[in-house]
Amino acid sequence: MKIMFVEPPKDFWFVMGEYLPPPLGILNLAAYLREHDETLEIEIVDCQAEKISWDGLESRMEMFRPDIVAPSSLSTCNAYRGLRTIGMAKTIDPTIITVVGGQHYTVLARESLEAYPELDIVVRGEGEQTLLEVTRALKGEMFLPDVKGITFKHNDRIVATENRPLIGNLNDLPFPGYDLVRQYMKEYHFSLMAGRNTPYVLMEASRGCPHDCNFCTQCVHWGGTWRSKTPKRIADEFEFCYNEFGSKFFWLTDDNFGLGKRTDELCDEIISRGIGEDIMWFMQARCDDVVTHKDLIPKLRKAGLNWLLAGVESHSPETLASFNKRITPSVSKEAFEILKQNDIFAQATFIIGERSDSRETMRGLRAYVRDLDPDLAIFMILTPYPGTQLYNDAVKNGWIEDTNWSHYDMIHAIMPTEHLTRMEVQQELYLCYRSYFGSVKRRVTGVFSKNKTKRRTYRYMARQGVLGALRGMFR
Repeated sequence: MKIMFVEPPKDFWFVMGEYLPPPLGILNLAAYLREHDETLEIEIVDCQAEKISWDGLESRMEMFRPDIVAPSSLSTCNAYRGLRTIGMAKTIDPTIITVVGGQHYTVLARESLEAYPELDIVVRGEGEQTLLEVTRALKGEMFLPDVKGITFKHNDRIVATENRPLIGNLNDLPFPGYDLVRQYMKEYHFSLMAGRNTPYVLMEASRGCPHDCNFCTQCVHWGGTWRSKTPKRIADEFEFCYNEFGSKFFWLTDDNFGLGKRTDELCDEIISRGIGEDIMWFMQARCDDVVTHKDLIPKLRKAGLNWLLAGVESHSPETLASFNKRITPSVSKEAFEILKQNDIFAQATFIIGERSDSRETMRGLRAYVRDLDPDLAIFMILTPYPGTQLYNDAVKNGWIEDTNWSHYDMIHAIMPTEHLTRMEVQQELYLCYRSYFGSVKRRVTGVFSKNKTKRRTYRYMARQGVLGALRGMFR
């Protein structure tokens, strides 16, 4: 049986500059299938790395003639690209079985199968074990209705099987199938963060999040649970990618890395292997975790962590409460002071477009950001992703004015507020970016910063003209 995984042609989020990430999701799936079924013939097509268009993808499909086509479809804003991929597969050969998964399709499995005749099977939730059993069912080794965690079409009916339990031990998962894209490993890069010539990989140290912010898809997708690989297992993957592929920059994709004893042990593992001074890594963490575990931050820096992103979200306690964020503006302020004291590049995210937002609250946010003074600020528009409590509330109250999934990218306004139209929310996003990036003092101090990461980042942004690109988008 032949299965083709596809990372479709797509545009990247321009705010972060020019970058080319490896397709971690399908590399995880491919590695798991290969480990458990040597008879499968697996092809990975990364359209970005291979620089191939939709026409080029069609040619690859025609040559490979897969039995199964499974596109990467993690983000709602890329849902249509996955659909275009499977539609292409059905045009080439109607007998090809088309499979999608990820957070968007998990929530909208039935609706997607009803709306798109080219779609055959939706893998809900965690995909590795489920997709393996799908291939076995298609080979006649088991019955498709016995596969847990799928929704599929059968005799003009849509059938949803029972949910699959989560994998008990993430250490049992193989390393991602980076060898399947070995020829592109030195091409994967993130210019803003590490420079064009620094090979990087994505890594997954844990899955899920124990918190329940109302706008986040993670708590829904993983059932409010958080599971982690052991520090040794995480460090083994660091070391493997460093030695095997020359990877120097590691992006940990965890939505909440979680600081504490496990992180302390991970730092010890990395330092003891002698690679901490030669690598850089990035992760996301909560502001309250940074404050609670401030004594751990120096060791993180010694182990190679040079960039940390924390979700500050808002200056308003009322807005933070509406998000169910459970932090305060003062805690965020303390967290960023701690990171800067330890020479860690401190990136903050902020969310605008909450129902109570107005011109006045946006001015207050911009003043707060100036006082917080993060090394990098990313502003996003509150987006009602399917499956979240925010989405349910938005549907119930009729707030959603844009149902084009490609706009669910956190830079298009999907809903108005009580005081601002969608267009005005969009304008406020630009004003937030202009307030931050338009500061001459910030740009000059960034270009000449003592922090190597900050200096490189601001020189890159100066060359790219980020503010000009933003202005063009929001006109």
